[in-house]
Amino acid sequence: MLTIQSTKKLILAGAAAILMSNSAIAAEMTLKLGHLANEQNAWHKAAVKFGEELATLTDGRIEVQVFPNETLGKEIDLINGMQLGAVDMTITGESLQNWAPKAALLAVPYAYKTLEDMDAVASGEIGDQIEQQIIEKARIRPVAYFARGPRNLTSNREIKSPDDLNGLKLRVPNVPLFVDVWKSLGAQPTPMAFSEVFTSLQAGTIDAQENPLALIDSASFDEVQDFVNKTEHVRSWIYLTISEITWGKLSDADKNAVMEAASRAQAFERDLFTADEERLTKELQDKGMTFVEVDKDAFASKAKDAVLANVSDEIRPIVEDLFAN
Repeated sequence: MLTIQSTKKLILAGAAAILMSNSAIAAEMTLKLGHLANEQNAWHKAAVKFGEELATLTDGRIEVQVFPNETLGKEIDLINGMQLGAVDMTITGESLQNWAPKAALLAVPYAYKTLEDMDAVASGEIGDQIEQQIIEKARIRPVAYFARGPRNLTSNREIKSPDDLNGLKLRVPNVPLFVDVWKSLGAQPTPMAFSEVFTSLQAGTIDAQENPLALIDSASFDEVQDFVNKTEHVRSWIYLTISEITWGKLSDADKNAVMEAASRAQAFERDLFTADEERLTKELQDKGMTFVEVDKDAFASKAKDAVLANVSDEIRPIVEDLFAN
């Protein structure tokens, strides 16, 4: 005869079996998505959104596990892992030029005057060429793109035109293109690790730096800089990508689901991005920083020759057209 206790055990065991069965269905395919941003970043939130949408579209058959903060590996390691089939997805951008030269177009100074200009390129014929080359050369597939905040120049004096730079000691990343462009504009660019920038500004070793608003805010540059000069000298985007090996394992229906989920995640990220840029502007103003409108056409015109001299022969005609238009 079954006791109440043994009946409870049977019920619990049956429930566990059902849960295990459902779990097995849900975990029919698990995609690992690693990236470098933290949990507060719009890219991470969009990656989570992608996973939620894909689970819905596939009735829970495909699960996406998101690993922020480089916990699955650094950007280049993740790309290498995707090429070997050890990693399924990542968020990556101009680093892909190591394999696909046209990926350098994601972050060319003064190539895109506005967010709308950038969108037209990213979603148009040039964007298609970039994506196709990434698929062929890097063996990973872009499925969506996210906007990056434009890079702006911070300083302790107003900079409205290239003439105002006048030997300004400026920290830049160790990227030859950036160094040469700022030299051509009249500044004294100094390559330096990002971790050293705050103390160097504080000590007066450098006078200025350039970064998107999110980094200006998170690095507390408002404590050592008075102005955000809206140079917006680099507008860029970054791709949500999937390994070609993983892509090849998907049915046509699941490929369609991935693309639809990616499209929804892209729209979701754009809303977050727009709200974030507005929030960051207000926060930095509240912290005492003054935003300065600059003569962007004058900056672009003076930077053009240095930009063209630093891009590859393969993309130079495209960059020339972007400047012309």
